[in-house]
Amino acid sequence: MTRNGIHHVTAIAGPARRNLDFYTRTLGLRFVKKTVNFDDPGTYHFYFGDEAGNPGTILTFFPWDHVAPGRLGVGETSETAFRVPEASIGYWTHRLVEKGVAHEAPVKRFGDTVLAFRDPDGMRLSVVGVPGAESEPAWGGSDVPAEAAIRGFHAVRLLVADAAPTGAILTDVFGFAEAGREDTIVRYKVEGTEVGGIVDVHGAGGFLPARMGGGSVHHVAFRAADDAGQAEMVKKLAANHGIRTTEQKNRDYFRSVYFREPGGILFEIATDVPGFAVDEPAASLGQALKLPRFLERRRSEIEAVLPNLTEAA
Repeated sequence: MTRNGIHHVTAIAGPARRNLDFYTRTLGLRFVKKTVNFDDPGTYHFYFGDEAGNPGTILTFFPWDHVAPGRLGVGETSETAFRVPEASIGYWTHRLVEKGVAHEAPVKRFGDTVLAFRDPDGMRLSVVGVPGAESEPAWGGSDVPAEAAIRGFHAVRLLVADAAPTGAILTDVFGFAEAGREDTIVRYKVEGTEVGGIVDVHGAGGFLPARMGGGSVHHVAFRAADDAGQAEMVKKLAANHGIRTTEQKNRDYFRSVYFREPGGILFEIATDVPGFAVDEPAASLGQALKLPRFLERRRSEIEAVLPNLTEAA
């Protein structure tokens, strides 16, 4: 069955070990894949998610040791929200205090309790207490108890000058529908998709444009079931919106095309197939450095320049 919604979110981080520790030890996500940036193989590409690395749960990073901090602005994803069981907000508040993580007081948004915080690079995150999320699968390989564990993405919030053109792409191409409004934020939701099924578009003209750097979201990827589904979206973008994508790029775990949506944010359309178990057993995901075939002959050279992940953060 075709599923629409968020496939993954990719961001920029500082030191690799610090990034790895925060998302696995503090947030309790599974380290799903350890590979490299295919376009810059001297840099890691980390993937975090649920047990299987399902679409809608994957947060990925390009970590650079000396990256300059980004600046939040128009044309960027301003917050990435995870879904957790409604009763676990108290647990997460205490955990963030215990771990020394900067956070805000819980607030209500669209009827749900939201606890906003930042990662060590300043990336804006939140956990959202969702009724019924306790029945969704959770990764049990961390010290976060199953009844509080992250279930995947709840939403991303996009900051753009004008919400309407971005909303037109979400509804016409990606299968979302408007589901509500609060102040200057328009909520779009995919019917039948709980994990990764919400995008909030914040229209805020007059702000400075975003500057990419540490803590910035580089792009948001949306789901296509397979190559045929992706091709249909590409066709619709061109025919209905005058937007052309890149050629398809093979990312080993999915196949992707990219484009700038009208608000200036980089969007990706990524296939659900083949998934993260294509080059290693599901039970040992994230343990070995996996390289694409075209880089395998350079393994020794690449391993020599990648940061050491065994040292303390």
